[in-house]
Amino acid sequence: MVKTQRARQERHAPALPVSDKADPYFSRAVGKALQALDRLSETTEALTLADLTAKLELTKASTFRILYTLETLGYISKTPDSRYLLAGPRQPQAPARLVNYMIQIGAAPLERLGMEYRETVSMAAIFDNRIEVVAIVESPQLIRMGNTVGRILPPHASSLGKAITSFQSTDTRDRLLKTYGTLPLTAHTIADEIALRQEFAKIQKLGHAEDWQESTLGGCCFAAPVMRPNGTAAGAVSLSMPQMRFKGPEQKKEIIAAVRNTAKTIQDQLFEG
Repeated sequence: MVKTQRARQERHAPALPVSDKADPYFSRAVGKALQALDRLSETTEALTLADLTAKLELTKASTFRILYTLETLGYISKTPDSRYLLAGPRQPQAPARLVNYMIQIGAAPLERLGMEYRETVSMAAIFDNRIEVVAIVESPQLIRMGNTVGRILPPHASSLGKAITSFQSTDTRDRLLKTYGTLPLTAHTIADEIALRQEFAKIQKLGHAEDWQESTLGGCCFAAPVMRPNGTAAGAVSLSMPQMRFKGPEQKKEIIAAVRNTAKTIQDQLFEG
């Protein structure tokens, strides 16, 4: 069974919007305003009124009123050429609604991956200054690699942390590393700044991250990022196992392909359209 952070997230944010036809109490205008913020959070580029009108499926007049209200309240700002972007200090890394949605659509793919390999499968998301585990499918085997929903992950050691940190802007990457620190967790942890930059570059090139006893002795872990349309990672999926059950290069290749496929399945549903 997938263990998730959904209950805690739902205390801070509403569930995904439902149709106003299905719920007479649902405010379509508020829902569209939140969708606009979500769209702006998915890209580092400023969007035009026409871009947002198409994405929100509204008239230009309705979209403009929503954007004007958000700008007046300080949630978004407008560039000199009349494009819109999130106000800097308010820009989230992973809005609560996005994390809830990631958990919701990720449940089935994570279960399938866990059942196929009978090893622990986890999903993490990036928040403002941390990377946190949001869902787990535990291995049914007696000897296994464990994880905990809500656990803050090392951005320089765990495969999930490295998979997410590698695909961030330089500023975000530096903030994550500064917040957590880069102290060695085991004798295998990459703590040297130059070596760490090389590791992140390697992960960017390969499209996945590995952890060979870097965060926990006796364990290995493989992770792939869940990418936003703007090329940064919103989260990542991993499969972890005791090294005693690792069978070699062919198994590694198979697991990495499966983990990447699971992450891509979640990514495609999360950012479709």
